[in-house]
Amino acid sequence: MQATAKEAKLPPVKKGKKNFSVFPFVNGLFFLLFCLFILVPLWKVLVDSLDLTTGYGMKLWPENFGLAGYQSVFSNPTLLRPLMISVVTTVAGTFLGLFLSTVGAYVLIQWDMPGRNFFAGIMLFTMIFQGGMIPTYLVMKSLHLTNTLWVVILMPAINIYNLVLMRNFFEGIPTSLFESATLDGCSPIQIFYKIVLPLSKAALASIGLMFAVSYWNDYTNYKLYITTDQSLYNFQMKLRSIIMGSDLPAANGGAAENTVTNAAVIVAILPFMILYPFLQKYFVKGINIGAVKE
Repeated sequence: MQATAKEAKLPPVKKGKKNFSVFPFVNGLFFLLFCLFILVPLWKVLVDSLDLTTGYGMKLWPENFGLAGYQSVFSNPTLLRPLMISVVTTVAGTFLGLFLSTVGAYVLIQWDMPGRNFFAGIMLFTMIFQGGMIPTYLVMKSLHLTNTLWVVILMPAINIYNLVLMRNFFEGIPTSLFESATLDGCSPIQIFYKIVLPLSKAALASIGLMFAVSYWNDYTNYKLYITTDQSLYNFQMKLRSIIMGSDLPAANGGAAENTVTNAAVIVAILPFMILYPFLQKYFVKGINIGAVKE
C-alpha cells in the first residue's frame, strides 16, 4: 500500500488565467493624483523661494538661483522675532504637554486610587462638552493671561486625547513589572521615571510630535488671546499677514518680495518635513498601541 501510494501521482494542477482587478489600478491612480496635488504646489513654492526673478507662473527650475530670500527671512528682525517666538513656545509647550499627559496618565492607571474612574469620566466628558470660546476667553482674561505668551503655552498643553492615548499605552505595560519594582523598594515616582517612561519611548515620540505640530502651527490662540501686543505674534501669524499683503518684509540681496514670501513659507514647513521621517516609525507604533486597548 505504501509503495502504491508513493507511485501514485497527483493530477497536474491547471493554471488558470489571473483575474484582472480594477481596484488596485484605480487605487494607485488615486494616490498618484493625490500626491501630485500635494507635491506640485510645494515644488512651486520651493522653486519660487530660490528664484530671484520677479516673474510669476509655473517653473520647473529657478531661472536665477539664489538664497537671498532666506537671507532676508533670517536677517530681518520683523521675521526673526516671530520665528524665535515659535521656536520657544513649541519647545516649552511640547515639554509641558508631555509632562502633564504622562503624569495624568500615570495617575489614572493607579487601580487603588480613590475616585479614579470619576476623574477619568470628568476628563472624557470635556472631550464631548466644552466650555466654549467666550467662557474660555473670560477665564483667561480673569487670570490676566491674555496678551501674554503664557496663554498660548498653557492652552494646548492640556490635551485630553493625548492623555487618553498615553493612559492606554501605560495600561499595556505588564503589572508584574510594577509589582517587582515595588517589592524591590521603588516608590511610585521611581517606578514612573525608571520603568514607565523608558518603556514608553514610542508613545512619547508620537504624542510629542503632535504637541509640537500643534504649537508650531498655532494660529487660533494667538488670534483670540493676543489682541493688543503684536510683538508676541508667532511666525504663523506673521506669515499670514505677509501672504495677505498687509505686512510685506523688506527684501535685500536682490530678492524680490515674492521670493521672500515663498522663502518664509518654506521656513514655516521645513522643520517638520525634516523631523517627521525620523519619528515616523515611533509615531505609527505609538498611535497603534495607544489607540487600541485589548
